[in-house]
Amino acid sequence: MAASNAQSTAVKSYFKAPEGRYKLSYEKTHPAGLLHYSHGKVVTQVTLSQLKDKPVAPPPASSSFSSTSSVRNAAARLLGGVNGTRMLGFGGSNGTSKPSTANKVPASPAAAAAVTAHSPTAASHSPSVVSSYDGEGTYIIFNVGDTLFISDYNSRDKDPIKAIHFSSSNPICHAFDSDAKDDHDLLIGLNSGDVYSVSLRQQLQDPGKKLVGAHHYNKDGSLNSSRCTAVAWVPGGDGFFLAAHADGNLYFYHKNKDGTIDASLPIIKDQTQFSVTHAKSSKSNPIARWHVCQCPINSISFSADGQFLATVGRDGHLRIFDFAKEQLICGGKSYYGALLCCAWSPDGKYVLAGGEDDLVQVWSMEDRAVVAWGEGHNSWDTQLLLWDLVMDEIVVPVRRCAPGGSPTYSTSSQSSCVDNVTSAGLLQSAPSRRDVPKLSPVVAHRVHAEPLSGVIFAKDSIITCSHEGHLKIWTRPCRTNSPAGNSDVPLESLNNNE
Repeated sequence: MAASNAQSTAVKSYFKAPEGRYKLSYEKTHPAGLLHYSHGKVVTQVTLSQLKDKPVAPPPASSSFSSTSSVRNAAARLLGGVNGTRMLGFGGSNGTSKPSTANKVPASPAAAAAVTAHSPTAASHSPSVVSSYDGEGTYIIFNVGDTLFISDYNSRDKDPIKAIHFSSSNPICHAFDSDAKDDHDLLIGLNSGDVYSVSLRQQLQDPGKKLVGAHHYNKDGSLNSSRCTAVAWVPGGDGFFLAAHADGNLYFYHKNKDGTIDASLPIIKDQTQFSVTHAKSSKSNPIARWHVCQCPINSISFSADGQFLATVGRDGHLRIFDFAKEQLICGGKSYYGALLCCAWSPDGKYVLAGGEDDLVQVWSMEDRAVVAWGEGHNSWDTQLLLWDLVMDEIVVPVRRCAPGGSPTYSTSSQSSCVDNVTSAGLLQSAPSRRDVPKLSPVVAHRVHAEPLSGVIFAKDSIITCSHEGHLKIWTRPCRTNSPAGNSDVPLESLNNNE
């Protein structure tokens, strides 16, 4: 009987999906003997980064910021030219969604939960990576304890090729910008609140175990001493990025501005209201502070065109902002508990949010409401779930309601729609479970022995990551004979901050 139970709970090396069989290709992990746990463990997050051929260095660009310019105007200029057609798929980890060329697009819900992704037909390729790291290469970045590890995605070697130690704090989050115009393409947020921007290539070239050539922001928590919970590059922002903190604040930086200059901001007058404060000096970095909520912000994610920003927090609220206008426009509440992660569809029509209620909510920007829930998780069940999200096949139950009420939700769920800590009733309360269509997973597979904390959809594989820093690369169907090292950037990714 015991043998039977052990066999039933064993982690298999493959799983079947409607599009075919996914096979465990290889694994990545960290050398346990090299870890330092004096500062406690943190949940592992994972980032997939692609270095391109080293370009000829452009002339240095001025990062000056006129004191008469607001962040609103700057963001509008930065984001106005970003365009393109996107198909449905969800992303998160780096705070931005990537366009998909697949005929049927994946959707990543929460950590340990994802919407079915169909393999693209583009041919795979395996670039050579020279020891100088001047050429192309794809790398997996993940944090464990007080160390940031870098592994070569193109290699089957289990151990990382680089380990960066932080002596006084733990790395919590990271984000990579494949379109960076200079070498500083990697953001790292720490438990101490400190934030760094560095060159990934330079870290790989340096034989040491410390950051080199780093720009330092919020040094020693001088501006905000709460932990940095998420970082994200502004899509098309040419060096602008956001850092979220556990006290509910977001900070807007530019990577090339001095982060050591005193950038003190006025005290927040009303902690219960969303507010934006701009720095008075043009030399200040951060440039602005957004007070979002009174609890930890667990995840942030930009829509692919950079127009909208989604955040989820410990209070269980999904908040959606018009980034250029610096306005909260809509949002909703989880059925129960905190929301841990969020991700946009590349066309900007939907946002996914996953959390402690074991549900993955699908938020429609058109309806300004939850239009479906993905179910199937059971607390820390260590499973990867795949749903097939086809919105035109989802039938939303229509319930009778009082005049002026919503035809989608019952009057009982609408009556408490306005959150008492926000103005204008922009945040909806959780709808009744009977009023939202439920999506059952098409695949449920136990992929790790520990709870999952991250998932990435790459073009040739799915990468899963556990809390303890163990990674697995699952080859997509029809690619089992392909080289392991396909350098295609991820289609979508998501990390769970808890």
